[in-house]
Amino acid sequence: MTLQVGILYSRIRKDEKLLLNELRERDHEVEKIDVRKQEFDVGAAPDEFGDLDVVVDRCLATSRSLYATTFFEAYGIPVVNSHETADICADKVKNSLALEEAGVPTPETKVAFTKESALEAIEDFGYPCVLKPVVGSWGRLMAKIDSRDAAEAILEHKATLGHYEHKVFYVQEFVEKPGRDIRVVAIDGDPIAGMVRSSDHWITNAAKGAETEPFEIDDEARDLVRKASDAVGGGLLGVDLMETGDSYTVHEVNHTVEFKALDGAVETDVAATVVDWLEEKAATAAEEVEVSA
Repeated sequence: MTLQVGILYSRIRKDEKLLLNELRERDHEVEKIDVRKQEFDVGAAPDEFGDLDVVVDRCLATSRSLYATTFFEAYGIPVVNSHETADICADKVKNSLALEEAGVPTPETKVAFTKESALEAIEDFGYPCVLKPVVGSWGRLMAKIDSRDAAEAILEHKATLGHYEHKVFYVQEFVEKPGRDIRVVAIDGDPIAGMVRSSDHWITNAAKGAETEPFEIDDEARDLVRKASDAVGGGLLGVDLMETGDSYTVHEVNHTVEFKALDGAVETDVAATVVDWLEEKAATAAEEVEVSA
C-alpha cells in the first residue's frame, strides 16, 4: 500500500531527513508542508491536502503545531500526533497533571501566578529546587535555584519578560539523579528504544551536549512508558525518566520528539520502526472506512 504522507515542518533537521528518506525508500509519496508558508481555510481543506492518508507533525514552534494539527483534524485527515496529545505535552502544567491523574510517578510540582506566591512555593520546597517555563524544550530557560537571593532575582526577571507564560511559575522539586536521565521513544506506548543521557551539568539533555548510550528497558520502565503514553493520548512520543534509587520518576512526555541522538546510540532503526507504524495506522484506517461504507 503506497501512502501519501504530509510532513508538517518549519525546518528540515536530521530527524525529518531520516523519516523522509525512509518513506521515499519505500516508494511512499511525501508532501512537505512548510507551516511558515501555508494558509489554512476554516471552511475547507486546500485541494493539495485532499489525498493525504496521514500527516506527521514535526513543527518546531508550539503555536504552529497546535493550530496546524487542529486544522488537519478539522479536515478529517489523521494527524500524528493528535491535537489533544500535542496540547497536553506542549504545556508542562497539563503534562504534569495528566501524569499525576494516571498514577505515574512524577516530581512534586507547584504552580503559582505571582512572584510572591511563587517565592512561597520555592521556600516550601527548599533549596535547591527547579523553575521551568511552562512551554519550552531543549532545556532552555530552566533554572536550578540554590538560594532565596537567586529565587528573588529570577522571579523578578521572569515577571518583566512580558509574555503571560512567563508569569506562570512552574516550580518543581530538585530530583537527585545519578548524573543522567533516560529518554525512551515509544509508539502508542510500545518502546522503540531507549538511551541514557549523561552530563556533568544538572541538565542532562542531548541538545545541551550530554553523552548518550543505549538503555536496556526493564519491566518497570516499560510499564511507566506505557502509562505515560496513555495519559497524554498516545502517539509517537519521547518519555523522559529519572532514576530515583531503585525506581523511576517520569518528568516529561514530548510530542514532537527528536530521535536523531537515539538513532545514533542504538542498533534499532528508529525511522524505519516509525514508518512501519505509520503503514499499520494507514491500513487500519482504510479498513475502518471500508467497513463503514
